[in-house]
Amino acid sequence: MGSLSSPALRPVLLSPYGRHRIVFLLTTLLTFAAADVTHVARPGLGFGGGLPEREPAAVGMSAERLGTIDRVVQRGVEAGGYPGAAVVVGRKGYSVWSRGFGTLDWTKKTRVSAQESVYDVASLTKVVATTTAIMILVDQGKVDISAPVSRYLPDFSGGLKDKVTVEHLLTHHSGLPAGRELWRIADTPAEARAAVLAAPIQCAPGRCYAYSDLGADLLGFVAEAASGQPLDTFLERQVFTRLGMSDTRFRVGAADVSRTAPTEIAPPRGYPLRGEVHDENAFALGGVAGHAGLFSTATDLSVFAQMMLDGGTYNGVRILSEATVDRFTRRTAGHRALGWDTCDGGAGCGQYMSTRAYGHTGFTGTSLWIDPDRNMFVILLTNRVHAAKARRPSQVIADVRNDLADAAVLAVMDDPDGVRAMPVSFRADVAKDWNRPVRTRASSAAARRRAAAARAAAARKAKANSGSAKSGSKTSGSAKATSAAKKSTAKKSTAKKSTAKKSTATKPVAKKPVARKASTSK
Repeated sequence: MGSLSSPALRPVLLSPYGRHRIVFLLTTLLTFAAADVTHVARPGLGFGGGLPEREPAAVGMSAERLGTIDRVVQRGVEAGGYPGAAVVVGRKGYSVWSRGFGTLDWTKKTRVSAQESVYDVASLTKVVATTTAIMILVDQGKVDISAPVSRYLPDFSGGLKDKVTVEHLLTHHSGLPAGRELWRIADTPAEARAAVLAAPIQCAPGRCYAYSDLGADLLGFVAEAASGQPLDTFLERQVFTRLGMSDTRFRVGAADVSRTAPTEIAPPRGYPLRGEVHDENAFALGGVAGHAGLFSTATDLSVFAQMMLDGGTYNGVRILSEATVDRFTRRTAGHRALGWDTCDGGAGCGQYMSTRAYGHTGFTGTSLWIDPDRNMFVILLTNRVHAAKARRPSQVIADVRNDLADAAVLAVMDDPDGVRAMPVSFRADVAKDWNRPVRTRASSAAARRRAAAARAAAARKAKANSGSAKSGSKTSGSAKATSAAKKSTAKKSTAKKSTAKKSTATKPVAKKPVARKASTSK
């Protein structure tokens, strides 16, 4: 490798992604150095931990019905929606269905393991990391969710921003837009942070709903300001280490990249992504963001889910107060709770979870749903953004998420609402629209351009035909004059020949209106 002043490296260093890449790598190297020490201090907590396992019958569930999970998740693999998946279903404090399906990528070299395989969980970061940090700080009395955000972030002030509260951010009612292309406008994490703080308010706070990554990023900034620590450090100390979630972190260590599911092959960064956050804006923020950036395993997340089910405690370790867990997971604004989403039948939680169920999904193909009424949870991790072979990978993952949740709930044999009959077929069995051609706005625009080009070509052809017809008409006039001259001096048979020529000469004139009609119809 050349020096930093090498002409070959100059284009890389001058590009925003080049500078982000250098900052990201340096930060990551420093993190790795600290992380190695941490792992030594936590012997026996590597992959392979998680909840104790029990047979389904021991917790009131049917193994036969849970087997439906294997079929629907595997169909997603076979359809090309994702190369592999990790699933954990837990109930009453135990893991009852822990499975890996397919492989980490399409090379089929490494099988997925629910315990070992690390996934970019995308927007699950919002609840597992950011919302949890806010909940802890609420318990500590360091954050008041009814307070304006400007109390913690003075740079986020002025105009309508002064009316935005922490609760508005949690329920996505802040008036902020969904996002900004930070990766295009910022060269460093500091500039990306400034761009988040400078984002405009598009609607009066509290009056409109817009799912906003920027709002989640601001929550991360609030957590950092209130705790006095970087978000990743605070969560590592307060949550992940204490719960034994040793494979949950914002940056993947070099030794763990090989068991990490890759995401995009050709992203804007110009190189395949593996062990590096998929979300461009999270990358622009240095890999640690309130809206995305967390990596984890299904087994680690099962411990987190059980902690939530147990009212904020696990294995005698209290992370959150029971009152705060109840407050944050209760439906507050529309279908949203505080930070969390709730099950309304269309968010990937199926149609049978209770009205108190809460959870979240992630863009990379992840989901976590918790049903306190049935004392159970369902976790799905995939990398559906990794060169999906299905035409509609988003439809595949949507159907599989719902099928998974439905199969898990229908497997409960001591349900207080009674045992429901299993459907004849699930969404994955039908695979409706999984491979139907996608007609996007872009493709529609391209189709319109092609149609316009075809019409223009037809018009040019018609014009050319019309010109030929006019030329034929002039030739006909000359033929008529010659024929008349011959008529006066020639025999009757010659006159008949002249008449035949006249008839032939006038035929192109008859075609002229036909050409115009064809042009109009096209």
